[in-house]
Amino acid sequence: MFFTLLLVTFALAIVTSFLIAKFFEKPIGKILSRIIAEDISTAWQKYIKFAIYVVGISGGVRIWELEKYIQPQTKDMPQFILTNERWVLEIYRTIIETLQSTAWMLLIFFLFAMIAYVIVRAFELKQNKSAS
Repeated sequence: MFFTLLLVTFALAIVTSFLIAKFFEKPIGKILSRIIAEDISTAWQKYIKFAIYVVGISGGVRIWELEKYIQPQTKDMPQFILTNERWVLEIYRTIIETLQSTAWMLLIFFLFAMIAYVIVRAFELKQNKSAS
C-alpha cells in the first residue's frame, strides 16, 4: 500500500507541475524574451520549466512525511495505517504542497524578473535620451 501511495503522490505532483508549467509558459516566455536575447531566453525558459518540475515534485512528494507509514514514530506508538481518510488527506497535501512550492519559486523568479526589467528599461531610456 505504501508503494501505491508513493506512486500516486509522485504522479499527482508531476501532473500538477505540468499544469503549472503550461499555465505560466507564455508569461515566462514573454518576460524572458523582453529581458534577455531571444536565443538565450529559450534556454532560460526551458530551465525555468525544469525548475518548476523539480520544485513541484520535491515539494509535493514529501518523503519524510510518507516514512510514518513504514516505521512507527516511537516504540509505544503503532504504525500508521492507510485508511480512505488518510488517502484523501495525502492526495490533498500533495496537490497543495506542489502548488505552494512552485508558487514560491515563481514568486522569486518574477521578483528578479521585475528588477531586471526595471534595469533594462532604465538603460533603454538612457540610450534614447542620449540618442536624441
